[in-house]
Amino acid sequence: MVAFFFIIKGVFSMLHRFFHFLKQSLLVVLCILLLGGLLAGGWFFYQGRQLYRSAASSYPVSSMYDTICARGSYTSYDALPQIYINAVICTEDEHFMTHKGIDPGAIARALLADLRTHSLAEGGSTLTQQLAKNELFTQDKHLARKAAEMLAAFDIEKTYSKQQIFEMYANTIYFGSGYYGIAEAAEGYFGKEPAQLTDAEAIYLAGMPNAPSTYASSPELAFKRMQVVLKRMVKCRVLTQQQADAIAADAENLTV
Repeated sequence: MVAFFFIIKGVFSMLHRFFHFLKQSLLVVLCILLLGGLLAGGWFFYQGRQLYRSAASSYPVSSMYDTICARGSYTSYDALPQIYINAVICTEDEHFMTHKGIDPGAIARALLADLRTHSLAEGGSTLTQQLAKNELFTQDKHLARKAAEMLAAFDIEKTYSKQQIFEMYANTIYFGSGYYGIAEAAEGYFGKEPAQLTDAEAIYLAGMPNAPSTYASSPELAFKRMQVVLKRMVKCRVLTQQQADAIAADAENLTV
């Protein structure tokens, strides 16, 4: 009986040492991964900083508003339908009015989605980041460009008001079919100026930049995207469900 007790005690002692070793090994591995992540993050941040400096040397953020305003078919913020503004913010960047250029929560959600799909399909970009990407950088998806995009977004937010940022975004985003900016899109798809758009038309256009070429070639998919936009607007409480249903009914009569 005594021998059995010592055997059991020895087994528990071995298990204790094993689990202690396993715990220490896991801590070492986690520390190595953390250090590797910090080093990689630092490297991509450095590359992004260099990329942003290169872009800003030829196109300073301070000149962005005047440069975009000087282009043809420009629409001021006051001439944009409020329902279009609400639709874009609810769908593309819910915290646009409060963040400082980036949305950490959106980035975290996008990172988890990318890890699940083993891709860079989700970027978690704010409207400010999208403006920076479209004006300063290429559309290539890589981490250095994402870092550069964030740095540019911070400077844009420090330089301009939220209305100016939204105005620049709306006048530069691609809507498919060769239309850049809300004025070209409103004229190209509906033969109207932005201020003349109906609620259904404005929401239809608000959904297009998510996949402009796809929606431009398939109105059916564009109408499905419109339903997503309406659901987001109800969730953000800028529309009631009754209002959203009425707009969806009006959309059935749209000719694109």
